[in-house]
Amino acid sequence: MIKNPLTFIAAMPGAIRRGWRGLSVRKRNVLALALWVLAWNGILGGLRLMDKPTPSEIPVTLLSGESTNLAALADGKPMVVNLWASWCPPCLREMPVLAAAQKQETWAIFVFANQGENGATVQHYLSTSQLDLANVALDRDTRLGFVAGSMALPITLFYDAHGRLIDSRRGELSAASLAGKLDQLRAHKPPE
Repeated sequence: MIKNPLTFIAAMPGAIRRGWRGLSVRKRNVLALALWVLAWNGILGGLRLMDKPTPSEIPVTLLSGESTNLAALADGKPMVVNLWASWCPPCLREMPVLAAAQKQETWAIFVFANQGENGATVQHYLSTSQLDLANVALDRDTRLGFVAGSMALPITLFYDAHGRLIDSRRGELSAASLAGKLDQLRAHKPPE
């Protein structure tokens, strides 16, 4: 049994050298170094995953200029957070579906978190598209994408009333796929 993973990682290059004597010294050393780096990055990656902030800790700026965080927007309700940008065609195609759901599904809070664009760009898109959305947020440094584990857009995150991530959807949502995700989220809704 390995008691200290750092000792194991430190001993790995030597063990690899002893195990593959048929390789040249240079190839063994390069391979040992590569495996050591992979193992080390795996450990650091795992630690970073454990250290991810929760959505409630992520500051956003509403289109109105008010600074807040997602927990304050949720106000104890389930929350749907859509990460989007005005340059992303799938984001723009799914926006009317999400806008309609925001008006119909009042038991959940919908947040439209623009990734990396300024307020003028976002406001111009909303005006020209004639979308009337509540809770449009600017995530200028794209921290929500980091928490979601994806920088690809669009991505929609589904949180229960306690702020726990219940599900996510990478890629464009249709009315049917959104309805299915909302049914899952509704199952986690606290009784009224």
